[in-house]
Amino acid sequence: MTDSHCVSLISTGPLDVNTFLVSLGGPYVLVVDPAACRESGDEDKISSALKSKSCVPVAVILTHGHFDHVLGIRHLRDVWHDLPVLIHEDDAPYIGRSSLRMHEASLERIGFGAFLPALTNLPEPSAFLRHGKNLRDIMEPLNAADFESFSGGLSEWTVIHTPGHTPGGCCLYNTERRILLSGDTVFFHSYGRTDLPGGNHKILMQSLRRIYSNLPGDTLVFPGHETVAFRLEENLNDF
Repeated sequence: MTDSHCVSLISTGPLDVNTFLVSLGGPYVLVVDPAACRESGDEDKISSALKSKSCVPVAVILTHGHFDHVLGIRHLRDVWHDLPVLIHEDDAPYIGRSSLRMHEASLERIGFGAFLPALTNLPEPSAFLRHGKNLRDIMEPLNAADFESFSGGLSEWTVIHTPGHTPGGCCLYNTERRILLSGDTVFFHSYGRTDLPGGNHKILMQSLRRIYSNLPGDTLVFPGHETVAFRLEENLNDF
């Protein structure tokens, strides 16, 4: 696991997703895009890391609903039964009762049908990520235990809706620290694919232009795959 600022990285799942543990102060953390599962042979990788660091997860945040970013939800909910799961409403069908149907077409297309069992009985969303809202405001109605102990950390993170890779794709931005958790929207000199169901290249380009136009160039980007971290300005000539 590598650490930078308030973000720790664990590579998980069959496609080496960058799963992030985001510190909220004290023992409290967010788990972003958990992909560890039995089918990829790393089911307890995230839970073991959390326990070894005496971390208390307060929510799972999904930057989008593609199978490789949600595979680890069920195991985490088995260990922490009431752990909230947050996703944008437009990607909500990727989890919950409809999840298997949503994932079948994509998995067959890319040859990952063996992972369908890990996508059954995924929990329904606990709350929805909403553009421009900070995580404190989104999570406050959930009445989580010890909420005030980590609400300050939550308030640092704002949701940016970045559709295109999926309809409900989102990034999380920390204004004070200038950190962007970009999911599969922004990669190093690249961006997420748009050829799977729900993808739209034109809309993704619009999302990327908003990010590059509105965020400072020295923003530190943590993407959903590959390069651990890079400055947004390193990509400016691409767009």
